[in-house]
Amino acid sequence: MADDSKATDVGARYAQALFELAKSQGDAAAVEADLKSLKAMRAESADLRTLIGSAVIDAETKGRCLAAIADAAQFAPTTRKFLGLVAANRRANALPSMIYAFEKLAAEDRGAVSAEVTTVLPLTAAQTKALAASLRMALGKDPEIETKVDPAILGGLK
Repeated sequence: MADDSKATDVGARYAQALFELAKSQGDAAAVEADLKSLKAMRAESADLRTLIGSAVIDAETKGRCLAAIADAAQFAPTTRKFLGLVAANRRANALPSMIYAFEKLAAEDRGAVSAEVTTVLPLTAAQTKALAASLRMALGKDPEIETKVDPAILGGLK
């Protein structure tokens, strides 16, 4: 099993630097939206997951591909430059941990807490609202809930 601690440390450092830059430029919300969009694209595309994670694909190719994605998705200039830097520094494989760390920093800055909920079946709007209310009472902060459906889990929650 590979040691992901270095990728996580790299991800946290890059995310911290990006967050500080984006916040100082008043661009944090746009960058966060871009990264969430990239995260969703990665979840939906096996090709994008391969591109990001492959050690065989060179940095220049990754940079061109990420730039094309950023252009097509109309990402903010800060996000575009960041993706170029990440590719040039051969750190694209750490993008998932960078995105996760950035989302966590942005949520903390807003006084919110992130919650990832995995269920067997999709939650209804009423269930999501009730879960958010319960988390708000328990944690004393507004939760930002990300739901995932995984029919393979037992007991209904993971």
